[in-house]
Amino acid sequence: MSDIIAPALLVVHIGAGTISLATAALALVTAKGGRWHVLAGRVYAIGMTVVFLTAVPLAFWGGSTFLFLIALFSFYLVFAGWRFARNRHRRPHPVDWLAVAAIGITGLTMWGYAVVVALGGSSQWVTLMVFGGIAIALGLADARFHRTQPGGARRVSRHLTNMMAGTIATITAVTVVNVNMEPVWVPWILPTVVITPLIAWWNVRVLRRSRSS
Repeated sequence: MSDIIAPALLVVHIGAGTISLATAALALVTAKGGRWHVLAGRVYAIGMTVVFLTAVPLAFWGGSTFLFLIALFSFYLVFAGWRFARNRHRRPHPVDWLAVAAIGITGLTMWGYAVVVALGGSSQWVTLMVFGGIAIALGLADARFHRTQPGGARRVSRHLTNMMAGTIATITAVTVVNVNMEPVWVPWILPTVVITPLIAWWNVRVLRRSRSS
């Protein structure tokens, strides 16, 4: 049965990823809070949810703990980003705390599995260590926001950070499929190295605008 279902899931997975990447680009170039930005964001979130729902069984059938952890990590980014956009009153829902706990556990699991991978001789332990650290850092930052419930600019900043990080995950998938580099972890880490400074700059810009208004 998996010989029939897995190829179909892969087609849906790739299609949803393509749509997510296109709508992420549209969300970036349209006016924040505007009609097209909101619409693009919704389609992007739906697309990334489909990517996650197809990635989990594909990882299961492929016996890949690595890809399963990456799928959990990527989905949290989009889910948290969507929640920050929707939760304008800034009071966290139990699902927000559950998500924060899940990403923390995922990050720690990545670190633990990195040891297993390293002992097995694969350099992919580097990817797991980096992504595990990012997962824990983002989880702590989101938990701090939920606990303190700061002003609106901080909510926009958390929305931006998580959504852009989710976009990095999509770009990473494209890079890994199309770029063959050694060591194997380089194409996994490269989009994060390139785009993270942009996220930091954008956050500074959002917070400065808030202080000057």
